[in-house]
Amino acid sequence: MSDADLARLAEEHGVATTYEDWRGRRVRVGADTLRHVLAALGVDASDPRASLEAHWADQARRLLPPAVVARAGRSPRTPLPDGARSWVELADGGWARPGPDLPTGVHSLHAECHGVAQSAPLLVVPERLEPPRALGDRRAWGLTAQLYSIRSRASWGLGDLRDLAELADWSARDLGAAFTAVNPVHAAEPEIPLEPSPYLPVSRRYANPLYLRVEDVPEYARLDPTQREAVQRLARPLRERGRTADLLDRDSVWGAKRAALEALYQVPRSPAREAAFQAYLEREGAPLVEYATWCALAEEHGPDYRSWPPELRDVSAQEVGARALRRWPEVDFHRWLQWVLDDQLAAAQASARAAGMPIGIVHDMAVGVRTGGADAWMYRGTLVEGVSVGAPPDAFNQQGQDWSQPPWHPVRLAEEGYAPFRQTLRQTMRHAGGVRADHVAGLFRLWWIPEGADPSEGVYVRYDHEGMVGSLLLTAQESGALVVGEDLGTIEPWVRDHLAERGVLGTSVLWFERDEDGAPKRPEDWRRACMATVATHDLPPVASFLTAEHVELRDRLGLLDRPVAEERADAEAQVEAWRRRLVELGLLDEGVDPVSSPSTVVAALHAYLARTPAQLVGLALTDLVGDRRMQNQPGTSTEYPNWRMPLTSAEGEPVLLDELFADPHLSAAVRRALQPVTAGLCRGR
Repeated sequence: MSDADLARLAEEHGVATTYEDWRGRRVRVGADTLRHVLAALGVDASDPRASLEAHWADQARRLLPPAVVARAGRSPRTPLPDGARSWVELADGGWARPGPDLPTGVHSLHAECHGVAQSAPLLVVPERLEPPRALGDRRAWGLTAQLYSIRSRASWGLGDLRDLAELADWSARDLGAAFTAVNPVHAAEPEIPLEPSPYLPVSRRYANPLYLRVEDVPEYARLDPTQREAVQRLARPLRERGRTADLLDRDSVWGAKRAALEALYQVPRSPAREAAFQAYLEREGAPLVEYATWCALAEEHGPDYRSWPPELRDVSAQEVGARALRRWPEVDFHRWLQWVLDDQLAAAQASARAAGMPIGIVHDMAVGVRTGGADAWMYRGTLVEGVSVGAPPDAFNQQGQDWSQPPWHPVRLAEEGYAPFRQTLRQTMRHAGGVRADHVAGLFRLWWIPEGADPSEGVYVRYDHEGMVGSLLLTAQESGALVVGEDLGTIEPWVRDHLAERGVLGTSVLWFERDEDGAPKRPEDWRRACMATVATHDLPPVASFLTAEHVELRDRLGLLDRPVAEERADAEAQVEAWRRRLVELGLLDEGVDPVSSPSTVVAALHAYLARTPAQLVGLALTDLVGDRRMQNQPGTSTEYPNWRMPLTSAEGEPVLLDELFADPHLSAAVRRALQPVTAGLCRGR
C-alpha cells in the first residue's frame, strides 16, 4: 500500500497525517501510528483503496449523518436527496417540522426517501452560553484549591466536602470571593490502593466517597454513644497525622472512612430519609445500578474489568445481572454512598451561595477516565480500546504526556446523540455554579497514542466540535452553570475564537502570556473572556517558580531535553522579564529581590491580574500561604509524590483551615496578597 493511499484513508476518518509542534515545525505522522489508530476506529487499513471505496459507498447510502446538531434559532442542516421528506420527533413526544423554531434539547430527526427510512439524534443547542444571572457582566475573583490538600482539625486527614463548604463560606463572607474552584471529585477505586490523581478517575459520572465528612451523614446522629466512640477511634490517628506536613495517605483515610460508612449504612433511616433515598434511586435509575455493580465486582476481581472473567466484561451480560443480585448488599451500599455524596455536594454549593457567592463552587472535569474502570465498562461501546489520550511534547513537558485514558469514539458517540458525554457533564454540573473543562481542546481533537508507544508517536483525531461543544453548552444551560475551558498548550487559534463566540471562558496563565517578541504581555492586552491565574496545578507555586526549583526537580527526574544550565538560565530570564514588567507598571519596587521576597512578588502578580480585563481571576490558595511544593509534576507517576502534598506555609509547616480562618498573622498575610485583586476589581479595571 502506498503512503498516499494510507494518508487519504486516515484523513477521510478524521485522523491527521501531519501536525504543527510547539516550536511551529510541521511533523509528519508515522505509518505505523496511522494503521494502529485506524484499526482502533474499526477501519481495516490493509487495503486502503478498498477501504475508501467501502467508506464512500456507506456514505452514499446514508440519508442522515450519525447525529445532527443545530443551534437554537437555526434550521438543522441536513442536505437530503430529491424526493426525501423529514420530520422531528421532539423530546417531549410531540412532532414538528425541521426549522428554526425547534426548542433546545435532544430530539430525533427522521428521513425517508424511496422506501428507505433512517433516523438520527438531533441536538438543538444554545447559540451562546450566557453568564449566570447573579454574576451578569461583572468581573469577579475566587480561590482555586486542591480540595484533598486543605484539611481542618475535624476532617480525617484529608480535605472533605465540609471543608469545601467552610472555605467557600469564609472566602465569600470575609473576603468577597465570588467562587471557589477545586480539583475533580470524580469517583476512585472502591478499594485500596487508590489512584492519587484526581484526573485519572474510574468514573466521571459519579463522585468519590473519600470526600465525605462522616459526621455530616444524618445517620451518624442516630448512633448510640458506644457506636460513635468506635467511629471516632477510627478518626483520631488520621486527625493527628493531618496536623503534620507528611504526605497525604489516601489509603489509610479510605480504609477508616469505609469502615465508618459501612456502619452508618446499617443504621435504620427515618421515613423522610428513606423517601429521599428512594427518590434519588429512581432519578438515577439503571446507570447507578451499573456503576454500583462495577464497584462490587471490582472488590472481588480488581479495578480493571479487562482482567475479569469473560462473562463479566459486558455490562449487559446476563451473568453480570446474576452476580449483582448475589452481591446486592454491596451494590446497594455503593448506591447509598453516591446518595450521601449528592447530599454533601449540594450542601457545599448551598453554603457558598448562602454566603453571597454569585457563582459558588466551580468543579473541575477531567479529560477522561481510567482504562478498565467503571465508565470504561459502562460505556465500552463508545470508548476506544488499544489507544490512550495524551499530549504531544511542549515547552514544559518536552517528552509529551500519556494520560492513560481511552478516548471517545467520534462516530459511535455521535450515533448515541452524545448521551454518555452529556450524562457525565450533567453529574459534574448538578451541584455547581460552574465547571472547568480540563483540556477543552479535546472537544475538537485529541492526541491518540497507540498502546505501548511513546507519547511523541501519537496523532490528532478530530471530533465533530459542533456536537461536543453543543452538548457542553446544552448541559450547562440546563444546569445554570458557567463554563471555563482549559485551553492551554498546542491549540489551533480558531478553537479559542469558536469557544469565545459560544460563551465558554478560556484560561489565561500569567507565565504563558507573552507578546510577539516573547516579552510579558501588558495587562490591557489580555483577553476578557477568560479566567486569569498566575499558574495551574501542573506548574510550580510562585515561591518555587521564582527560585527555579522546578528546573532542578525536572533535571533530577530526567524530564529535560536540554542541558540543565540552559533550562535554568531560561527560567531565570522569565522571572527577570516579569520583574521588569511589574516594576514598569508600578506594581513592584525596583529594589525588591524576587527570590528573597516571594510574598511581595505574589501580591504584585495578583495586582497585575487585577489590571487585566479578565472576567474571572483565580488565586491559588497555595500562593497565598507561601506553599513551595508542586502538587503534580507532569511526565511522572511514582517518581514524584503527585497529588499527595498537603497545604503548607513558606516554612513548610502545615496550614489547617482553622488556622487560616483564625490566625491573625496568617489571615493578614492572605489579605495582603488579596488586597490588590479586590481593590483592582472594585475599581472595575
